[in-house]
Amino acid sequence: MSIVRIALANIRVPATPKESVRLATSAVAEASRQGALVICFPECFVPGYRWPGTTALSPDPVFLEQAWADVAAAAKAAHITVVLGTERVTERGLQITACVINPDGTIAGWQDKGQIDPSEETIYPALGTERRVFTAGPLTFGVVICHEGWRYPETVRWAARRGAQVVFHPHAHVAEPGSYRPSTFADPANTFHEKAVMCRAAENTCYFASVNCASEGSGTTSAVARPDGTLQCFQPYGQEGLLVADLDLSAATGLLASRCRTSPM
Repeated sequence: MSIVRIALANIRVPATPKESVRLATSAVAEASRQGALVICFPECFVPGYRWPGTTALSPDPVFLEQAWADVAAAAKAAHITVVLGTERVTERGLQITACVINPDGTIAGWQDKGQIDPSEETIYPALGTERRVFTAGPLTFGVVICHEGWRYPETVRWAARRGAQVVFHPHAHVAEPGSYRPSTFADPANTFHEKAVMCRAAENTCYFASVNCASEGSGTTSAVARPDGTLQCFQPYGQEGLLVADLDLSAATGLLASRCRTSPM
């Protein structure tokens, strides 16, 4: 039996881009102290998600390059793999992405968001076109970002069919006026989102690790679902901190993903 510890950075929404880097580097160090092999951050944690209807700073490639370097230096010092929710400016425009950083501080690669919510189309015009899996020690993992994990099961299945024992799901969700405020994970009175966490795990026989920021009244929180679709753990709503989980890799067989007769993507 191979046990791997992961950490989900369920920390507060950063007030500024500079604070996002400070929070990220601090969380990387703490995850290492708690024995995690990998830490994953929410969607666009650095420099901060551009919420629809709000005024945000213009994209700053110079800031982003330095931010990635700072987080990479923290990863190297802590000897931990980092899945950093961030954004980057490409020839096609601004893009939501995850930067995967190796324990030696080198960048393993990027997983760009390939499906976006309609509300994001004017903010993040660029879409990713390729998917990949990554490794950290004995762990193989994929990354699906927010909307594409909630509503497009084939993105998760793509990674599971290629050996991913866990699929990380960085997302961004804060309370909206009049929205339901849950206290129990996957509450039947809540939206479908948290039920999807367990579905993505069960239908692919892999772990599914969803990570959100800590914010008052949010309709979703960070959680890990087991390969049989049961809930392993979740972070109390609005409570800041790392959600740490030990994954039994022998349970993540990918059996149901491999038996799917429909081309996943």
